[in-house]
Amino acid sequence: MDFLYFLKTVILGIVEGLTEFLPVSSTGHLILAGHMLNFDGAEAETFYIAIQAGAIVAVCWHYRARIISILKNLFKSGADQRLAVNTVVAFLPAAVMGVILSAYIKEHFFNVFTVATALVVGGVIILLIERNHERRGIAPRVPTMDDMTWKDALGVGFMQCFALIPGTSRSGATIIGALVLGLSRTAATEFSFFLAIPTIFGATVYDLYKSRDILNWDNLPGIAVGFVVSFLSAIVVVRWLLRYVSKNDFRIFGWYRIIFGLLILGAGFGGLAHIF
Repeated sequence: MDFLYFLKTVILGIVEGLTEFLPVSSTGHLILAGHMLNFDGAEAETFYIAIQAGAIVAVCWHYRARIISILKNLFKSGADQRLAVNTVVAFLPAAVMGVILSAYIKEHFFNVFTVATALVVGGVIILLIERNHERRGIAPRVPTMDDMTWKDALGVGFMQCFALIPGTSRSGATIIGALVLGLSRTAATEFSFFLAIPTIFGATVYDLYKSRDILNWDNLPGIAVGFVVSFLSAIVVVRWLLRYVSKNDFRIFGWYRIIFGLLILGAGFGGLAHIF
């Protein structure tokens, strides 16, 4: 593994860890960063999927006490069992749609133009939903993650399906979708974290299996570096985001998405069309 390749894997690992749990689209940022670093193609797509597992391990580490409690009480009626069931229920819609549509989406939507457009549209939706929340001023129907029903979980699961389009953001679709369904900001954020565990681990295993012919000993060190860097940067983001949402809304992410997406679209239509 030469130094330049090593540096690219470090940068992409940082991008993944910093963006996976923010409503700004980690896949979109990885595609854009990959284009800038001349790191793209089938091997790059597999690399992006693989290093997402590092971010999920960070969530597992942060919630290790709760996860252990769930495993101990999995067959006992109560909050732990309910959270486990809700996570599985929410996981199913995107899992089914992902298996059916993954090849089509990779072929037609894994490009910078789609990412930029989805960033702008998603940002506008975040701002509209936050404005509506402010006008209504109604207390959330579901104050904590443990107060969710399976119907709430299923609704969040269907919201997650929108994230199959690169640039939409899995965390953005689930967190903002959960707010629309009546969850508090903290409940929406924490459940998005838990839902990410089976979703991204499942996507990682599925994609690596399909890409087994591409994988070889030469690119495993790069994946390992990206995994570790993704884990370390994601730990920081998970802890920061939980503190942030306890006192703030998501408008800043909406504006970020719009500005970033418009800059990309402007660059493409302003003479840098090769980035599309």
